[in-house]
Amino acid sequence: MILGEGARRGLRWARDVWIITRMQSKAATVEQYLRELPEDRRVAIEAIRKVILKNLPKGIREGMGYGMIGYFVPHEMYPAGYHCDPRLPLPFASLASQKNHMAIYMMHLYMGSALERRFRAGWEAAGKKLDMGKSCVRFKRLEDVPLDVVGDTIGAISAREYIAMYEAQVGEMKSAKKKSSKKKTSKKGAGKKAAKKKAAKKPAAKKASKKKAAKKPAAKKAAKKKTAKKGGSKKASRKKAVAAA
Repeated sequence: MILGEGARRGLRWARDVWIITRMQSKAATVEQYLRELPEDRRVAIEAIRKVILKNLPKGIREGMGYGMIGYFVPHEMYPAGYHCDPRLPLPFASLASQKNHMAIYMMHLYMGSALERRFRAGWEAAGKKLDMGKSCVRFKRLEDVPLDVVGDTIGAISAREYIAMYEAQVGEMKSAKKKSSKKKTSKKGAGKKAAKKKAAKKPAAKKASKKKAAKKPAAKKAAKKKTAKKGGSKKASRKKAVAAA
């Protein structure tokens, strides 16, 4: 199945959130999470966190709901929550210290190509090397991160705009899924029709075979009659010859 750009981005977004929600930390609060980090990483994460909080769209909150420092749209603002698990609030961004690197997750980058281009251009203009995977922006030192670009990206859209983007992506994913399901159903239906036609042909073939078999004795009888006639004709010719003699 060929997916549109929006659906592909939506699927990538869903996969990224799935990864985030399973990166568990035992820390109950952001403060506890920060205390447990090695000093160099704590300094880096705290600096980036400060920039995020300064530029965070109104209504989006910080917490430890996703096993790391997370930023999300609360249920009060968006009761539907995360579509894969409505009990979870809708994720917006996350900040984490992983085994081999630190990472920033900004979900709205994977929904809007214009936002992503703007982010990449800003990072490049800052003269920093961008290590951007399918689900995150990775870095090992605070010096590797242009903080103003992060702040600009976090504050690029409002919470309501983010919700609208999210709903559009989910809608496109569902539409793509329905089309795929219809195609599968259509193929199954076509397969069943072909099977029925094949099954219907079998009795017809049997009837034709029976007719053919029935014709054989009739043909044999006709051949016998023809042979008998020939024999009679020969006898009559002999009698005629004898009479003439």
